[in-house]
Amino acid sequence: MPSEFDLIARYFTRPTPQAVLGPGDDCALLKPSPGMELAVTTDMLVAGTHFFAETDPAQLGWKTLAVNISDLAAMGARPRWALLAGSLPGADASWLAAFSEGFFACAERYGVDLVGGDTTRGPLNLCVTALGEVPIGGALRRDSARSGDDLWVSGRPGLAALGLARLQGRTALPDDLSSLCVGLLQKPVPRVELGLALQGRGLAHSAIDISDGLLADIGHIAECSRRDAEIFIAQLPDLPEKADVDLARACQLTGGDDYELAFSAAPETREELSSLASELDLPLWRIGRIVKASGRGEVRLIDERGEPVTVGRKGFDHFG
Repeated sequence: MPSEFDLIARYFTRPTPQAVLGPGDDCALLKPSPGMELAVTTDMLVAGTHFFAETDPAQLGWKTLAVNISDLAAMGARPRWALLAGSLPGADASWLAAFSEGFFACAERYGVDLVGGDTTRGPLNLCVTALGEVPIGGALRRDSARSGDDLWVSGRPGLAALGLARLQGRTALPDDLSSLCVGLLQKPVPRVELGLALQGRGLAHSAIDISDGLLADIGHIAECSRRDAEIFIAQLPDLPEKADVDLARACQLTGGDDYELAFSAAPETREELSSLASELDLPLWRIGRIVKASGRGEVRLIDERGEPVTVGRKGFDHFG
């Protein structure tokens, strides 16, 4: 039976050219680039809560890091380093080899060094702390939306939640749509290039990644910015064909695990944002606006007739 240190050395030790000192000591040593400050995030994935225990370990390895990189993208930060801690039921060599392959594939794609972590025996539970760099004072924050801003979202929110519904047997989907949705659920694409462009070109005032649901996460921007938000159903991305319309709309508005970016931007940036969408080959949808605050940070969903729509549950809540 390999020891904890054998597991780390065999599966999770790689060169760390961006670190002063990588794994092997009590701490890693990191040096931010001149003129940069650190953005730091952590996220936990628990078997049975965030993923099925039988999930392909390579895809799980990718997702474990990707969901943290998505947080950095939402701040307009460039990913640099990560730490990985996990409890494992046992030392399954084939599982660990596949998991680490997926994890390091994501790390290589986004320029991340794994600089430390920890392992222990226990229920399958994975936790990453990711660090990135953003110019001093330049991070895209949730509390910086302005009245009159447009609200935008990238990609196709709701597809990952539709994939989850498919895996849970709550809906049937054609093979091609099922493959797309389940793929986005299990191997999300953090929008790093978009976040860097929004920050570097000064195009956005605030941003957030969509992990708990579109309405819930835009609600965080509204609340933190002490503004209200209006989302127009007619301006949302088209729903996928051959899917149950009501379920697809619910997934779009309240489903989690998309890891797309929602952001607010001045109306004067519309043309440049359209050009950026073409540049990145990534759809950007203008779905609403930030309006004068009611004092409650409300998010109002508006139908095609201009009437408010009542929505119950707005997103995922671990304790809701």
